Amino acid sequence: MWIYEKKLQYPVRVSKCDPMMAKLLIEQYGGADGELAAALRYLNQRYTIPDKVIGLLTDIGTEEFAHLEMIATMVYKLTKDAKPEQLEAAGLGPHFVNHDSALFYNNAAGVPWTAAYIQAKGDPIADLYEDIAAEEKARATYQWLIDLTDDVDLQDSLKFLREREIVHSLRFREAVEIIKEDRETRKYF
Repeated sequence: MWIYEKKLQYPVRVSKCDPMMAKLLIEQYGGADGELAAALRYLNQRYTIPDKVIGLLTDIGTEEFAHLEMIATMVYKLTKDAKPEQLEAAGLGPHFVNHDSALFYNNAAGVPWTAAYIQAKGDPIADLYEDIAAEEKARATYQWLIDLTDDVDLQDSLKFLREREIVHSLRFREAVEIIKEDRETRKYF
């Protein structure tokens, strides 16, 4: 059971209408290395991970849903005042025709989200290395998004998300060491 506090994990502010940036941010909403894929990957993997690290996957998986909510808020704020012709100019015309202003799980190129993005091998070490890679790819994407906007308010929120990806990567690296130590002492496998 989770307790949902009705506020974002970190404040989301934008200083201007920017449909092009919204289109790019969608990558972190429904892309292969985005927040939805990460959340579902970690919450799924916890069923085949040793007890010592189940809580870590649960904590990070649920935090990724908080990040998904932040991305959705950014996209909404960046497009709420956009006219249809601005959306079209940003390459969001097909999205507008299909979904109006509703969010849809797809990447920046418009490719719908797929469960194929989620990896789960059942081997704790393999899965944790997959998780480290996922966090590092998300970190890199956030950096590139930061580089593509001059909106300092938006950059602030994106920097928060980038830093959380770094923390998650470090925590998964620690979990790998815990599992390896257990294997060496024959506590696992």
